[in-house]
Amino acid sequence: MSGMRGGTTGGSQVGQYGKQRTRISGGDVEAQKAANATAPKIPDLLKRIARLFAPHRAALTTTIVLVLVSAGLSVLPPLLTKQAFDVGLFPATGRPDVPVLIELVSIMVGLWIASAAMGVWQTWLTANVGNKVMGALRIRLFSHLQAMELAFFTRTKTGVIQSRLQNDVGGVAGVLSNTISSVIGNTVTVIAAFVSMLVLSWQLTIVAVILLPLLVIAQRKVGQVRARIATKTQESLSDMTAITQEALSVSGILLAKSFNQQHAETARYEAENRNQVSLQVRQQMSGQWFFAMVNIFLSIIPAVIYIVAAYLITGGTDVTAGTIVAFTTVQARLMFPLLGLLRVALDLQTSSALFARIFEYLDLVPAITDRPDAHAVRPDKLGDIEFDTVVFRYPDAPSDSPATLGGVSFRIEAGQFAAFVGPSGAGKTTVSYLIPRLHDVTDGRVLFAGDDVRELEADSLVRNIGIVSQETYLFHATIAENLRYAKPDATDEELEVAARAANIHDTIASFPDRYDTVVGERGYRLSGGEKQRIAIARVLLKDPAVLILDEATSALDSIGERLVQDALDAASQGRTTIAVAHRLSTVVDADVIFVVVAGQIVERGTHAELLAAGGMYSSLYAQQA
Repeated sequence: MSGMRGGTTGGSQVGQYGKQRTRISGGDVEAQKAANATAPKIPDLLKRIARLFAPHRAALTTTIVLVLVSAGLSVLPPLLTKQAFDVGLFPATGRPDVPVLIELVSIMVGLWIASAAMGVWQTWLTANVGNKVMGALRIRLFSHLQAMELAFFTRTKTGVIQSRLQNDVGGVAGVLSNTISSVIGNTVTVIAAFVSMLVLSWQLTIVAVILLPLLVIAQRKVGQVRARIATKTQESLSDMTAITQEALSVSGILLAKSFNQQHAETARYEAENRNQVSLQVRQQMSGQWFFAMVNIFLSIIPAVIYIVAAYLITGGTDVTAGTIVAFTTVQARLMFPLLGLLRVALDLQTSSALFARIFEYLDLVPAITDRPDAHAVRPDKLGDIEFDTVVFRYPDAPSDSPATLGGVSFRIEAGQFAAFVGPSGAGKTTVSYLIPRLHDVTDGRVLFAGDDVRELEADSLVRNIGIVSQETYLFHATIAENLRYAKPDATDEELEVAARAANIHDTIASFPDRYDTVVGERGYRLSGGEKQRIAIARVLLKDPAVLILDEATSALDSIGERLVQDALDAASQGRTTIAVAHRLSTVVDADVIFVVVAGQIVERGTHAELLAAGGMYSSLYAQQA
């Protein structure tokens, strides 16, 4: 892309928002991984996560009520078990009281059925809330990225962005779907079980919970380790997504096959895949010894309880068989929900790292936004364009590097055909990008219809500008769908009128499916000239006042160029046209030609005037003759 000296290419660097390609030395890779080990520090992260659930208060309230009731019911069966032993099976009379036993068992069965039904309802509610929150977050992130300036995307890999949308958001969806019920339900169950244990025997309770503080401390340490590994895992997933997007696109496949580099691409993917496998194993294994010890601890507690109970009975304490059975049952009701809380805490520590990465993107502030007092384009001077001493330097360019544009001034009147020519890298394309405000000037002003573009509403500005670039982008969709991208409500007749004006209708009509022909990814099923003419037809449907042509024919053969040039000539009628040209033969009829060299306009005039001047333009024209 000409004029991009101060920037970076989208496929090779990601600047401050991403990571470089991993085709570097092993030591550098490890250093880079270490630098990404810590998740971004987001202030008030938990509060911001909580705000995501605000629109679902009713469902959350219902869920909390269900959880509380279900948790309360869960501790009743153990207490009923004590009664079943002490009153139903072994009453003071010495003979089982079958009617009482049947009544107690019936109540327990009823409680289990009610608890199961509430569990199903609760699962449905939490699944709905969790996935809706994640869906809304994904849309919010996608919309926010759409608002980012062009420079962000020229320095960030598409795969890295995709990873934030898919891997990071998806990584926390399952955790959030179950967190509410797990935290609230297990907390209530633990509290209720603890109270029940105290009621049954405070001595046995002390024995059962004496080591719990040590488990909580250990859990925090394990959680910190898992959070760091989770961040590394997501970074690795970003790299894998980026490699997939680069290598398996049509362009990537063509490049690899052209240079016989399929094995190199496979090796690059394989190296990152090994890293991903290693990280996934580490994440799965982190905390396993901790939970193994917890399980051992939970398993031996009942045996310890039996021994302590024996001493209590020997010492004359009133401990019945029913008390011991009920206590060990309630103790399980305490320990296993507590184990669940520890696991949820670990999951939350892991997901907080992913949330931090998501909010890091959401907190990016677009460099180009509408001012509060921005207004629509005024119709009275529509088509007039002026550069007033414009200086432009790309934001990430070194401070000591020369500006891409240095003090450029010119005026183009409505309806004129203006061309910008000059050597590659001179700044021609940058000029065309500043008009629709894809970049903001560093100094000076760009005027559109008499107003500084920074004072205009972006929608209104872009609505009046059509762009046809050298690299035509078509979606993997039908020709009709690609055309309607400019005007979704366009009729079939309007599509045909635009296609005829762009000199492409007859070609489309020759296809078996006509306008329903699927063009393939990036339009690879069409020739370069066919893609360009469809792009021109798409712009004609938009019907802009200003048409920008960025080397629209430079990649075509002579026949394709002639067909596209005829279409461009038709598209330019009645509009202000700005052409960035490499082939000077395409702009000889321009009303004014600007010769750009090293970010400066060194010559201006008509084709005849510039030839007569014998300067840079004359030299360039002679070279192409």
